[in-house]
Amino acid sequence: MPESLPEKAVPAAVAFFLALAALPALMFFLLADFGRLRADHALLAWGIYALVAAGFGLLLGRDLVVMTRLLRALRSNPQSLPDVSGLFVPGMRALGEEAVRLVQSEHLARLRNQALAAEDRALVERLPDPLLKLDGEGKVLWRNDSAVSAFGGEMAALLRHPDMRAAFAEAAGHGLPVRREMVLAAPVARDLEVTMIPVGGPVYMLVNDRTRERALEKTRADFVANSSHELRTPLASLIGFIETLRGPAADDVEAQQRFLGIMAEQAGRMQRVIADLLSLSRIEISEHSPPKDVLHLPPVLERIAAGMEPMLRDATVTLRLEVPPDLPKIPADADQLAQLFTNLLDNALKYGKRGGEIKLAASAAPDTRFAPGGVVISVADDGAGIAREHIPRLTERFYRVDKGRSRAVGGTGLGLAIVKHVVNRHRGRMLVDSELGKGTVFTIWLPGVAK
Repeated sequence: MPESLPEKAVPAAVAFFLALAALPALMFFLLADFGRLRADHALLAWGIYALVAAGFGLLLGRDLVVMTRLLRALRSNPQSLPDVSGLFVPGMRALGEEAVRLVQSEHLARLRNQALAAEDRALVERLPDPLLKLDGEGKVLWRNDSAVSAFGGEMAALLRHPDMRAAFAEAAGHGLPVRREMVLAAPVARDLEVTMIPVGGPVYMLVNDRTRERALEKTRADFVANSSHELRTPLASLIGFIETLRGPAADDVEAQQRFLGIMAEQAGRMQRVIADLLSLSRIEISEHSPPKDVLHLPPVLERIAAGMEPMLRDATVTLRLEVPPDLPKIPADADQLAQLFTNLLDNALKYGKRGGEIKLAASAAPDTRFAPGGVVISVADDGAGIAREHIPRLTERFYRVDKGRSRAVGGTGLGLAIVKHVVNRHRGRMLVDSELGKGTVFTIWLPGVAK
């Protein structure tokens, strides 16, 4: 059982009594012994003094116990103001009030420091650039949300990069910030600027992703080069026909109708090339950043198939859809995947057999050609097929296996390039299997949601 307040005060009271009464008792004894003071007077004076000393000692001991309890109460509940009116010894109440103010001031200071630390942590968490805290061996102690979003599945590749390791070693060795530019090659090429900031033992790594800026620069240059190359021929045709219509064929109605049809065809080709170039540029700019939305694929594939029905009907081609409704969800950009599979189906329609069949199938079953998990989607046609030597170059811009046929069916040479970059952005893989005379199968693997 805990001791009561009087029981706790007794040892302090005895100590104070001995301290206050011992010297006077000795003096009274000596005075009485030397005859300076009558023994009965000395005993009476000593008794009165001892009684006062005992009372003061008990009171002071009690106040010390009360003060101890007060400080303990302040430590456990600093918000409340303990009652100091129970302190009776002069000066103890003032000391108690000062102790209350001191403890509460320290508590408020601690709360302010905690609030500032929380604000700093929240600010660091919301930084748009990835920030990581590394220990002395380069292992991750902490990372902000931007780092998780930007390098969720690619953190190991970043930390093992030779340039990053060299910058870390230099910063840790010299104790000074070090900045390096590096290229992270896999799974998608990314231009990074890494700053190592040593702070005592740990080293903070700030990553500035310059991929988008470099992609914009490259996109501008490529757009000018590609558009000038691909648009030169149809533009020259339009100029030639316009000059003919304004000159020799000005009064030839039959020639005008024929020339206007060709001009409309060339203008449509230019429009398709520009649209595909712009689409490809947009995909390349965001290729380094994987999609964050989670998508259920079957409804997307069904909508694409439904949208292709008029073209399939005109070409008397049958589309066989084998997409189970219970496919697992995947991280994906719905618009880009719609463009990807539309391009593949359009490609199969243009180069497949007229009156033939196209098969669009999806499965979550394991495929030894790809990593475990995810979804495998294939688009197969029964057309003429593609010679083996052409397959590695199919996704190059403006590469055409049969240039004459490609232009005749309205191809721009950019459809499979778009497919490749969409697959790259989704961190997937694409395989092409083809045999001359038996058709072509495009197989796309898209990873599942990270666990």
